[in-house]
Parts: sequence; structure tokens; C-alpha cells
Amino acid sequence: MSGTNSPEAVKKLLENMQSDLRALSLECKKKFPPVKEAAESGIIKVKTIAARNTEILAALKENSSEVVQPFLMGCGTKEPKITQLCLAAIQRLMSHEVVSETAAGNIINMLWQLMENSLEELKLLQTVLVLLTTNTVVHDESLSKAIVLCFRLHFTKDNITNNTAAATVRQVVTVVFERMVAEDERHRDIIEQPVLVQGNSNRRSVSTLKPCAKDAYMLFQDLCQLVNADAPYWLVGMTEMTRTFGLELLESVLNDFPQVFLQHQEFSFLLKERVCPLVIKLFSPNIKFRQGSSSSSSPAPVEKPYFPICMRLLRVVSVLIKQFYSLLVTECEIFLSLLVKFLDADKPQWLRAVAVESIHRLCVQPQLLRSFCQSYDMKQHSTKVFRDIVNALGSFIQSLFLVPPTGNPATTNQAGNNNSGGPVSAPANSGMLGIGGGVTLLPAFEYRGTWIPILTITVQGSAKATYLEMLDKVEPPTIPEGYAMSVAFHCLLDLVRGITSMIEGELGEVETECQTTTEAASSPTLSSEQQELQSTSDQMDKEIVSRAVWEEMVNACWCGLLAALSLLLDASTDEAATENILKAELTMAALCGRLGLVTSRDAFITAICKGSLPPHYALTVLNTTTAATLSNKSYSIQGQSVMMISPSSESHQQVVAVGQPLAIQPQGTVMLTSKNIQCMRTLLNLAHCHGAVLGTSWQLVLATLQHLVWILGLKPSSGGALKPGRAVEGPSTVLTTAVMTDLPVISNILSRLFESSQYLDDVSLHHLINALCSLSLEAMDMAYGNNKVCQHPNSRMREWGAEALTSLIKAGLTFNHDPPLSQNQRLQLLLLNPLKEMSSINHPDIRLKQLECVLQILQSQGDSLGPGWPLVLGVMGAIRNDQGESLIRTAFQCLQLVVTDFLPTMPCTCLQIVVDVAGSFGLHNQELNISLTSIGLLWNISDYFFQRGETIEKELNKEEAAQQKQAEEKGVVLNRPFHPAPPFDCLWLCLYAKLGELCVDPRPAVRKSAGQTLFSTIGAHGTLLQHSTWHTVIWKVLFHLLDRVRESSTTADKEKIESGGGNILIHHSRDTAEKQWAETWVLTLAGVARIFNTRRYLLQPLGDFSRAWDVLLDHIQSAALSKNNEVSLAALKSFQEILQIVSPVRDSDKPETPPAVNVPVPVLLGSVSGPGLSRPFVRTDSIGDRLGRYNSSEPPVVTDELEDLNLWWAAWNTWYRIGSESTKPPVTFDKLTFIPSQPFLTALIQIFPALYQHIKTGFDMDDLQKLGVILHSAVSVPISSDASPFILPSYTEAVLTSLQEAVLTALDVLQKAICVGPENMQIMYPAIFDQLLAFVEFSCKPPQYGQLETKHIANAKYNQIQLFAPAEWVALNYVPFAERSLEVVVDLYQKTACHKAVVNEKVLQNIIKTLRVPLSLKYSCPSESTWKLAVSSLLKVLSIGLPVARQHASSGKFDSMWPELANTFEDFLFTKSVPPDNLSIQEFQRNESIDVEVVQLISTEILPYANFIPKEFVGQIMTMLNKGSIHSQSSSFTEAEIDIRLREEFSKMCFETLLQFSFSNKVTTPQEGYISRMALSVLLKRSQDVLHRYIEDERLSGKCPLPRQQVTEIIFVLKAVSTLIDSLKKTQPENVDGNTWAQVIALYPTLVECITCSSAEVCSALKEALVPFKDFMHPPASKVQNGES
Repeated sequence: MSGTNSPEAVKKLLENMQSDLRALSLECKKKFPPVKEAAESGIIKVKTIAARNTEILAALKENSSEVVQPFLMGCGTKEPKITQLCLAAIQRLMSHEVVSETAAGNIINMLWQLMENSLEELKLLQTVLVLLTTNTVVHDESLSKAIVLCFRLHFTKDNITNNTAAATVRQVVTVVFERMVAEDERHRDIIEQPVLVQGNSNRRSVSTLKPCAKDAYMLFQDLCQLVNADAPYWLVGMTEMTRTFGLELLESVLNDFPQVFLQHQEFSFLLKERVCPLVIKLFSPNIKFRQGSSSSSSPAPVEKPYFPICMRLLRVVSVLIKQFYSLLVTECEIFLSLLVKFLDADKPQWLRAVAVESIHRLCVQPQLLRSFCQSYDMKQHSTKVFRDIVNALGSFIQSLFLVPPTGNPATTNQAGNNNSGGPVSAPANSGMLGIGGGVTLLPAFEYRGTWIPILTITVQGSAKATYLEMLDKVEPPTIPEGYAMSVAFHCLLDLVRGITSMIEGELGEVETECQTTTEAASSPTLSSEQQELQSTSDQMDKEIVSRAVWEEMVNACWCGLLAALSLLLDASTDEAATENILKAELTMAALCGRLGLVTSRDAFITAICKGSLPPHYALTVLNTTTAATLSNKSYSIQGQSVMMISPSSESHQQVVAVGQPLAIQPQGTVMLTSKNIQCMRTLLNLAHCHGAVLGTSWQLVLATLQHLVWILGLKPSSGGALKPGRAVEGPSTVLTTAVMTDLPVISNILSRLFESSQYLDDVSLHHLINALCSLSLEAMDMAYGNNKVCQHPNSRMREWGAEALTSLIKAGLTFNHDPPLSQNQRLQLLLLNPLKEMSSINHPDIRLKQLECVLQILQSQGDSLGPGWPLVLGVMGAIRNDQGESLIRTAFQCLQLVVTDFLPTMPCTCLQIVVDVAGSFGLHNQELNISLTSIGLLWNISDYFFQRGETIEKELNKEEAAQQKQAEEKGVVLNRPFHPAPPFDCLWLCLYAKLGELCVDPRPAVRKSAGQTLFSTIGAHGTLLQHSTWHTVIWKVLFHLLDRVRESSTTADKEKIESGGGNILIHHSRDTAEKQWAETWVLTLAGVARIFNTRRYLLQPLGDFSRAWDVLLDHIQSAALSKNNEVSLAALKSFQEILQIVSPVRDSDKPETPPAVNVPVPVLLGSVSGPGLSRPFVRTDSIGDRLGRYNSSEPPVVTDELEDLNLWWAAWNTWYRIGSESTKPPVTFDKLTFIPSQPFLTALIQIFPALYQHIKTGFDMDDLQKLGVILHSAVSVPISSDASPFILPSYTEAVLTSLQEAVLTALDVLQKAICVGPENMQIMYPAIFDQLLAFVEFSCKPPQYGQLETKHIANAKYNQIQLFAPAEWVALNYVPFAERSLEVVVDLYQKTACHKAVVNEKVLQNIIKTLRVPLSLKYSCPSESTWKLAVSSLLKVLSIGLPVARQHASSGKFDSMWPELANTFEDFLFTKSVPPDNLSIQEFQRNESIDVEVVQLISTEILPYANFIPKEFVGQIMTMLNKGSIHSQSSSFTEAEIDIRLREEFSKMCFETLLQFSFSNKVTTPQEGYISRMALSVLLKRSQDVLHRYIEDERLSGKCPLPRQQVTEIIFVLKAVSTLIDSLKKTQPENVDGNTWAQVIALYPTLVECITCSSAEVCSALKEALVPFKDFMHPPASKVQNGES
């Protein structure tokens, strides 16, 4: 202990001791003086020791008795505090190993006293433990005393103490034995003298033992005494003891220190003489006890087995057998026999469970089992222990099935019974779980109504016990149902696994040794014991001995194992358990085979065979061959006869297959369960892996397999391999999906079974062939006499026939003929004809064979078929729609192969057959994927035609010429489809026709795919066609298709389709047949339109192009007017597409010949963008570009100019019809009314600009009128409220919808065209203005759509659409649209104000009239922006229009405009609408500045030109200014704001304008001067009145202030007076009338009177008004009258 020897540690120890002693002396000062003195002397003692010695620890140890003394005295005081202190100090001394033997003795005595006084019990235990573990000074009596002390403390009243003491006892016992082991180690190294051995020869004397060994011996001996309830020899002072504790201690010693007992004879003697008898004695109650014998009947009451003791005994036994078997052979025989007895049915449940667990511990040790076999079974007169163990397990398992565990009256009162719901529970459970096709929830065994669950217990190969570990239980535990069974089951499996792996390992070694004759010990797999065994004996003897042991082991156990395993196999309902049982049977069979034990081998194989066939299946082989060897199949087990159990028919297994038994007479059906299939796989496994050891059993195996193959309906396939037959006919065979997954695996193994026979040696092979021969004889008898095999009603026979026929055909084709077959046409057809004739047989299995044959012929001879092709293709084409899916699928596989690999090798005349066959598969409605794939094949075929065009064409023309010649010779007309067209074109037309048929298939997916393929092929490869053929394509293929689609779509069902077959969800846009057809219509129309567009240069010269054009337009029109948004929108897209057509190439550029493949196809001008709601369908090139193109230097093509125009006008008429029909409001409205969608209308309007480019030359006023109606109606169409969130901006944003954009674009295109167009077009301007002004009116009065009630958008309930309520209709927000229209008007007017038409049609007046509405509404407009825009627009328009009006003043064209203008000004400047209450002051000032702008316009643009303007108008303006200049107040303002809100700026402006106009020096006519003078006098008079009234009121009101309004008014008047005087001064004096001056001066006295007023504001305004009067003050004139001037 280096840690405690270091100087620091020693120093610390001394310090601690001294402090302990000081503390002790302090504590004892008052009560215990002697202790105090002892302590003090102790301190001195310690100091002196420390001072005198160098080896301090040794010195301390020497004097330890004295050093310890004070502490022992302290403990003697029995004072808790002191005692604790002392014990701690003593422990410290011990841990430094400074306690001598005597001191230790004293300490133990002191501890004993404390124990007797029940003081500090836990501390005592701690102290004892420290004392015994740190050193070895305690021996003999003191040791025994210490141990007894611990035992005594184990039996106190206190739980914690008891447990601690128990742990301490365990540790102390271990320590004692560990000391002995250590002692042995030391001595073995030092002395190796034989003397000792002789001394040891007397077993009984203990004297020879070394000290530690002696202690251990005495202790162990006393433990035996105590367990036996005898007095101990050595452990003196024990008061009580329990058997359970004693047994646990014994077990732990035996388990942990086996070497002690094996090396020392004294201890071996104890084992034999004491332990074994003790165990046997204690077992007696368990042996005698019989469950069910009532105690009254027997004279002496039988002692009941006691669980805790019994269980511990079994643990001891397990250890004894495991560790000391070699010492205790005889005793072990007794133990093992006892264990076997405990399994009896009349023992308590728990006892049987614990016994089984003990046996399980043995079963996982194969070497131990081997020793049993050698020691007992192979000895002459010994018990056959190993055989008994196996048989006992077997009968134990049987007994569990036969006796329901709870049906026993004696156990019902016992704690160990199985209380899982009383005696009824087991059968009830089993019924519940078993019925219903074996829907077993738990893995379980079930036999004749007894149901036992399988519990998962341990990992295989290890025995982890449950009940042997329950050391804390006193009462026997409740054993769960199935526990014992599960352990027993594992015992069997582990037993088999152990024995077989051990024996096979050894066998392997023996075999390798025979080959290499090397020394046995070199083999690494052997255990050490065996190596010793081998090294002693000679090589050959050893092998003979080993083989004898192996055979004995197998012979001893196979009967019992087989009986148990067969029973379990029959009862098992769990796949994993079944697998394990079968594996065990398989390994046993293989092992028996290797050891040459035929009987047992055959017995195991028979069991597996029986398991794989249905119950009671009449298979003679199994019953005859084994009957002799297994004499009545009963084996004696433990003297009681156990019948081999035949499978019971009622086991509740899931039936997975039903088939016909193999017999001469068909007799009903038999069923196979999943377990049968499992057994079958095991059987196959056996045959595969262990074929070499099967020998004569091959017959069993093959016979069974043959019957299974027959029942399962496995069929022969090419090359003799077996495969699972799909869709086997008739009621005979039913295979569930469960078995279908296994079948391919099984059939694969079967097929390979005979391949693996090549690895067998001669003898095994001979056995196999023998077995096969005997089977085939039997089979041939049955098949005799069926000649026309293929038609035979029994499917199996037909099958073999078909197999034979197809094999013959294939062999014939593959045979190396001379000359080769491809030249010998007759022979080839002869061979292939029978194949074709099979098509007339309706049995699907035969057809499948036929098609499989075709597939193989294609794969092997596809390249050389030549003239045989029509036959082969005919076989594929002969498959009808009603023939099963698998047939269609196989035929289709053949077709796929043909298309991918063999098109180039077949004669071109067959290509049309290929097209037909592929098309017919598209129409099959069995399997959608096949239809879709066949459409893909048609595309591949078309691609092939395209690439190999020239060669195919040449060959076809050659063929055609030959046929033509033949026909002429015979005088018949050559008949073929699409006749006048050349043969290659006919091929294409056939392909198009096939695709066309598929385009109207009832299944939407097929239609879609076919449509896309058809248009892609025409698009990609159409250039190969002769020019004339296009006529057929257009009329016979495309228009024909369009008609059919239109008809189907209009008559399609509107019922909702719940789901698309199976569990495919259908999107709501496709959930009715009508919607699905709509998609097809869209696709078809778009495709045709695209062809018209891209191939126009080919179609136009065809002659009846305009008729085709009209038909196409008619289709577009009917689609556009269909009441389906998707179709109508798509129709417009197609319309757009055909309008973007490139003008045709001029003659000079046209290719002379029909264009070859490389001529580039004219490209579309750009793509039509998708149907996004917000993206307009405008083409990518701008209208400007297109105008440029049409007006470029080179004129448009002249050739077909006239025809071209007709086409465009036809298009315009179609457009007009679509537009007027679709936008006309319906007469009545209900919830089904169809209202066109916004994207549709947008697209419609967006078509116009493109169309207009083509027809603008002839576009006249009538057409414009028509256009206007459509635009107006389109804009008026409301939106359903559920669509509105996507189309409408939120109400606050001023954004146009794409429709409104489109409408303005259309008008824009028109006006630009008029602008550059000839004079006669300009008369359209006013009409455009009218249209735009109508839109402007929408800002205040949205349009109506028929009688439909629309909600204002802000009130629409977006998200609250009730189900079934008609969707609400929402009028759009027209304000942004109206405002944009107004901007367009202003722009346009700025460009066109001087145009004759514009002047003549009074456009300016109309504009003013329109604007008057928002201007007069002002604040009442729906949107505030409207009136502001209206004002600014009015100002812009007037700034341009007024000069024009003045120019034309004389003509009178503008006469009616002036009064309109005056009224507009009046309505706006003095509006009746009240500003909103929340108008901010800043806003108000901004609005006022707008009013000021209007007055400025009057002052700059109107009044200066008064002489060109009607007088009444000028008069109205003057009145207005006058009204404005005297403040017109609004009553709605709060008092506080009045001064600001009285439009002072405006009044001032009016005033100044009035004055400026009144005193302008340009007054020419007296009349005008009069107007201004009159205005002034009115003004002055009004001022005078106001002042007078104010003075009057002021006087009356006294102290009260006047109302705010009156004060404001007076202030304004005062300000007006000062302004007036300023203005008068600025004017030239000659322009001012003297009278006016007089009126001004007359105001002065009135002003002076106001001075007394109380209001400060009035005073300051008054001051401003009085100051200018200073200019009137000049000295009086010289002439004075009465002192007045």
C-alpha cells in the first residue's frame, strides 16, 4: 500500500490520531475521567513512538494494543457520540494496517459487546469489513467471532441492518476463500514437495491445512451444518439461521471457487460427504409430494415443497453438475433423475418450471451431455440418463397439451397455480384466436383445443432462467401460460443444435485427419478436455470410440426428439417456431444420414414429408415404406407408450393454396397451409444440401415433392424448368397472394434441384435415379390415352401437350437445316402453321404457351423469319379484348420486341400489319398501361418510317407495281385503303387513322396520349407526304377527328366521377366526363390549328383551302361559345395561332417539287403564352413591328391577295360572332347562368389587334360600331366573387385588369392606324372619342350587365360563399379604367383637336359634358382621384381647345359649347357636395389651390379674349367671380377652422381677377366698362352693409363676444377693402370712375366707428384697412365751405 506508507501519509496519520485522542479527551472530560486520562497518555505514547522510530508504522503495529486501548475504552462508555468517534479512529488505524493480531482480537471483543448492546450496528459491520479486508491478521476464533457477529446482525429487527449484514456476510465469506486461494498461489510458487501430498492423503484430518485454508474449511463445514439445522463446530455463538441464506452462501462459494474443491481432497470430501447428502435430503418433500393426493388419505402429513428452498437447491445442483461432474458421477446420476422426476405432471407448476429451467442450463452444454451419455447410457447397468432427459422433455411437452394447466382441483388453492382466468381460459382463447383463417395474434402452439402461447425467452444457445433468479420471492410465483412450454421448446432446439454441431465438428475433424493423418491435437476446434482425451488414446481406437459415443447419443435421443418435434410442428401456429422445428428435424435427419443411422434418418424425413402434405393425404410411400421400420410408429418413452402423432386436421392454419390431389381419378380438392409450404421448403433444402446422405430416402422426398408440385399447379416451362402457373384455370387450384410470393422461390429451387445432382457421388446418384424411374412409371400410366392433348379438358394435361408442341416447333426452327430455313419458305410456313392454328383454341393456358413460344422464337430466330412474319404477327393480333390480362400482356411483350428489334428485318409489306396490331393493343381496355405504351410504340414506328423513308418507299413501290401487274392479269381492281395515294403515304395514313381512333377512346389518358402523338407525328414527319395526300389528311383525318370530338364533348355526361378506378384521386377540374372530354377537345383543336399555321404553305395551294378555313373557323367558333371555360379559352388561343400565320411564300420562292425532308418548316412568330390569369395573350412581337412589316418597302404578296383578304374577313366575322354571342347579357339569371371568364374575354379582345392588321384597309364605320358594342359589353361583364381575389387587385390599388388593358390596347391600335391612314379613315376619330368617353363615365356610374345584380367589389363576400348558393357577381373597380381612358382622351385630343371631323362632331363639347359629371360630384365621386384628374384634364383640353374654338368663332360650331363650359365651371367652383369631415387642413388647402388654378385659367385664357366670346358667357363668368370674391362660407366647419377653411386664397384670386378685369386698360367697348363698374359698386355696397350690421350687433351684444362666423366675415370684408384700395391705386387713373372713389371714401366713417370693437383680430384687420386711407388725406382746398371738405 504505497499510498499509506509514504511519509506524507504517515505524518497525516499521526496528526489525525493525535487530534482523535484530543477530541476523545475533550468529550470525556466531565463524565469519564479514566478515558480522558487514557487518551492523554495515548497522545504522549504516539508522540514518543513517532520520535524514537524510523519505521513508524511498524512500531505503531507493535504497540497497537496500547494505542488502541483509549479508543476501546471510549467505546465502552456506550455514549453514541464517543462511540462513533472511536470507531472512526479504529477504522483509520486498520486501514493503515497498524493493528496487530492481539489488538485485532481486542477490537473484535469490543465490537461483540457493542453488538450485544445493539449499538451503532451499521458502523460495526463497516468496521468488521475494514478489519477483514485490509489485512490477514484475524484468524481462527477471532475470525469466527467476527463472522458470527455479522450473522447475528443479519437477524435483527431493523431492515437496513439486516440487508447490510447479509451483504457483509457474503463479502466476508468471499474474503475467507479468496485468502485461501492467495495462500495457495504463494505456496505453489515456493514449495513443490511431494511430502505434502502424502500428508494430505488422510482426508479427514484438517491439521495439514494451512491457516487460511483451515479457516475456509471450518467455515464451509459449518455452513453445511447450519443448512442441515445442526449446531456449528466453529461459528460459536450463532443464535439463528435461515436455510435459504445458507444455501445461497453455499451456492456462491461452489460457483466462485470450484478450484478449491477440485484441488484439495479435504474439500472434495466435504462435497461428497456433506453437500450431496444434504441436497438429497432437502429434496425429499419435492420427491414425495404428489399434486392431487389429498393429505387426509395419507397417514402422515406430507411436507409441501417450499419454493425458495427448492429453487436454491436446484441452483446448487446446477453448479454441482456443471463444475464438479467429474468428482460426483454417482451423485449427479441421482440429481439428474430427480430433475427428470420434477417434470412430472403431478408436480406443482412452479416446480416444473424451475426444473425445466435447470434442464435448459444443461442442454446448452453439449460436452456435458456427451459425458452423461458416456458415463450412464453407455454403461451396462446404469440408468439411461441422457435418454431419460430427452424423453422427459418430450412427455413434459405432451403433458402440457393433454392436461390444461389449470384444470386441476388440487392446484386451485395453491399459490403456484396458473391464474390466467380459470380453467376455461385456455380453450376459449384458442378458439378466439384460431378461427378466422388463423389470424393468430401471438406466436403459439395449438393442439386439440389447447392453446399455449410461445414466449420469447432467451437468445438461442444460452439458458437465461427467470424463476431460478427469483431470490427475493417467498411465495411461489405465478407462472405465465406457455412459459414452461417455451423453455422446454428451447431445450429441444438447443439440445439438437448443440449435439449436431459438436458431432459434426468432430466428424469433420476425423475426416480431415483420415485425409491428412495429422496429429489430433493440431485441430483448433476441439475443446481442451477432448484434446487430452485424444492425446491419450491411439488414433484408430479413438475414432471407433467417438463413433460409438455419437451413435449412442443419437440413438438415445432421436425417438424422444422426433415425438416432441412432430407434436410441436403440428401444433405450431407461428412461422418462426415452425422454421426452428423444421430446422431441428432437418439437422437431425442430416446427422443421422451422415452417421448411417437409416431408421432414424427416414423417421425424421418422413416427419418433414408429412408436414408438407395436407392432413390425411393418401400417399402410400409414407405409409408403407416406413411402416415396417417404425413398427406401428409408437415408441416407448419411460415405459409409457407414446403414439407418433399424425397431423391433426383442425390446426388453425391459414390456408394458402387449394389444389387437386394427384390421383388417377380426380377427387375433389385438397388444401395447403402456409406451414405445408414451409415444410416443403425445408424438404427442398434437405434435398439440396444433404442429397449425399439421403440414400434410399430419395424416394420419400421425390414422391412428396411430386405431389406438392401437382397440388400447387406448378407448370413445366421451356427447358423443363418448373414455374408457378399464373391464373390456373377452373375451380381446381386457388393460390393466395401469400403463397404466390413463395412460389417463384420454391419453383426456382425445384428447378435447380436436379442441377445440383451433378455434385453427388455415384451411389447417391444411383438412389436418385432409381427414385425418379419409379415415379415416372406411375405418371405415365395416368397420362396414357390422351392423344389430342392440347384440347384436353384437364388443364394439366393440356399443358403438358402444349409444352410438347411448342418445344417441337422451337426445335424445328432452331435445327440447322440445309438449305437454311429462310430460303425454304414452304418448310418454314409448315412449321409455323400449327402455332397459328393454336389461336383457335380458347383455353387461356394454351394461348399463353403459344405466345411464350412466339416470344422465344422471336428471341432466337427473329432475324431470319422472312415470309413467316405475317403468321407470327397474326398470332399477336389474334388476342381479343376479353382474354385475360396476362395473355394480353404476353402478346404485348412480343409486339414490343418486334418494334424495338425487328422492324428493319421484316418485309416492308408487313409494316402495315404491325401498325394495325399496335393500334389494336391501344384499344384493349384491360390494362391502361398497355394502351399507353402501344401509343408510344406507334410513335416509335413513325420514327422508323421517317428515318428509313426512302428505302421503304422504294420497296413498297416495287411491291405495288408487282401487285398491280398481277391484278391486271387477273382483271381485278387492286383494292387497298386510301387507294389513290401512293403506297408509302397509305402507310402513313393508316398510322394517322389508327391514332385518330385512339383519340376518341373512352379513357381520357389514352385520348390525351394519342392526341399528342398524332399531332407530333404529323408535325414532325408530315413533310414526307405527297402534296396531294394532305387533302386526305385535312378532310379524312383531322376534320373527321374534330367532328367526333365536338360531338362527344357536347354530349358528354356531366355527372361527377367519384374516383378514377382504384384509389386514384381525380382533380376537381377533371371530375366529370364532360371535363375530361373538354381536355381532349382543347388538345385536338390546338393541334389542328397548329398544323394549319405551320403547314399553310402546303395547304393553301390545295384549292379548297378557303372551305377548310371556314370549317376550321366554325370549329373555333363552336368551341369558343361552348359553355366550358377551358374549351372556350383554348379555342381563342387556337384562333390567335392561326391569325399569326406567315403570309404565304411567293410563287418564285416555292420549291418545284414537294419539299424534301430538309426543307425548314416555317416557324411560328412567337409563342402564345399560357393561360395565366394576369398574362395577356399578346404576342411577343409588338404591334409596331408588325405594322412596320406590312408597310415595308416590298408590298405584301399579290398572288392570292384577294383570297387572302377573304380569309381574314371570314376570320373577322367569326370574331365578331364569338364576341357578340359571348358578351351578350343573358335574359334571365339563375345560378347556372354561364358568364364568360375574364381570361376568355381578355384573350378575345387581344385577338383584335392582330386581326385588324389584316383587314384595316376595308374596316369602316359599321365595323367600328360592331367593335364598340363588343368592347363595351366585354368590359361590363362582372366576375364571380370566388374568382375575384385572383383577378382583381385589392380595391385600394389603382390597377387595370388585363381585360381593361386589352380594350384600351385595341382602341390604341385603331387610333394609331387612323393616324397614319388615308383621309377617309379620319372620320372615325369622333367615334373613338365617344367610345372612350363612355368608359370615362364608368368612373361615376359603373355599367350594368343585363339585369344581373352585381355587388360593389368592396362589399363582395370573398370567403363566405355558401355551398349551393349561386356565386355572387362582382362588378369590377372601374375607376382606374375610367381614369386611364380619360388620359387617353386627353392625349388623343391633344393630337387631333384641329381635325375637321373632331371640330364638326363637337368633340370638345362632349368632353366637357362628360367631365361635368365628376366635376359637379366633386367630393361625392366614388374615388377622390377622379375629380382631380377631371380638373387637370379639363385644363389641358381647354388650353388646346379654346384657341381652336376662337378660330372657329364665326362658324358657330362651338356656340353650344360655351354655356356647357360656364355651367361646368359653376358646378365645380361652387359645388353642392360637402367635403368629408376627416379632410385635413393641408388637403383643404391643396384643393383650394386647384380652384385657384381654374380662376387663373379664366383670367389668362378667357377674359383677355372677351371680344371673341359670346357676351352671355362673359356675363356668367363675371357673376361667378363676384360670387367668389365675397366669401362664401361653408357652415360645416368647426369654429376653430373657419378662418383657414374659408378659401381666402380663392376669394382673393377672384377679387383680383375681377379688379384686374374691371380696370384693365384694354376696355374697348363702353359695355365692358359698365360690367366692371357695376361689379365694383356691388362689391362696395356689400362691404358697407356688412360693416353696419357688425357695428349694430357689437353694440347690442354688450360683453358677450359675437359668433365666430360674423367676426370672420367682418375680418374678410376689412381685408377686401384694403385689397380694393390697393388695386384701385395700381390702375391707371383714367380708367377709374370718379363715382367709385366717392364710394370708397364713404366707407371711411363706418370704418372709424368699428374702432370700439373688442376683438383683437378685428382691430388688426381694421388697422390694415385704415392705413391706405392716408393717401386720401391732402390739405383742404383753398375754398372752404362750412369748414368741411
